[in-house]
Amino acid sequence: MSDMAENDKPGRFRQIRMVAQMVHRSNPKALPIVFASALGTLALFVVLGFFISSLWFMIPLGIMAAIIVGMVVFGQLAQKTQYKLMEGQIGAAFGVLDTMRGNWVVTPAVAGNRNMDVVHRVVGRPGIILVSEGPSSRVAGLLGAEKKKISRLAASVPIYDFQVGDEEGQIPLSKLQGKVMKLPRNLNKAQLNDLNDRMRALPAKPGMPGGPMPRNVRMPKAPRPRSR
Repeated sequence: MSDMAENDKPGRFRQIRMVAQMVHRSNPKALPIVFASALGTLALFVVLGFFISSLWFMIPLGIMAAIIVGMVVFGQLAQKTQYKLMEGQIGAAFGVLDTMRGNWVVTPAVAGNRNMDVVHRVVGRPGIILVSEGPSSRVAGLLGAEKKKISRLAASVPIYDFQVGDEEGQIPLSKLQGKVMKLPRNLNKAQLNDLNDRMRALPAKPGMPGGPMPRNVRMPKAPRPRSR
């Protein structure tokens, strides 16, 4: 087991280095912010050590705290960079939805059109969430038609819909996961299982339009909302 862990270390370090390079290219000020946050944390512990006359105890504690703070800040900046790179790609919303932790069933492109606008379906404790990608003038009809299609099977289950995009009233890609995770938990486990069974009875989805879809995109590790 220890040999396997040692073999994984070079891969992890290489991945971190690649992410750091990506973040630096996107925002040259990002890495200095990470180091400044870590050093500031360490300095705070050192000053505190002077005041309480426990410098040799506070320095190791400060080093550990500085590493944690640096990792958290780095993760947040890396996540922002990842969202920035994904924006505008077909299926980017699905790439974000598919990384959510918790008991979610995400089905890509349950509806779409020749303009490559799509609607994804998410089933979870809140109920059914429909998420569209495309201009509001085109996806409003897609969302309405999909709602009508599933309303009979959904029965009294709440149906939410979000439009992802940059237009007024739409949700930026970077805020999508937070919006979905904050929805109220309306279903218990048994109700959720029953809803998933009913959704599986729907006709097969039309499939994603042509173009890249970042299903396998790995979002950088960062503080996530608590799973439901």
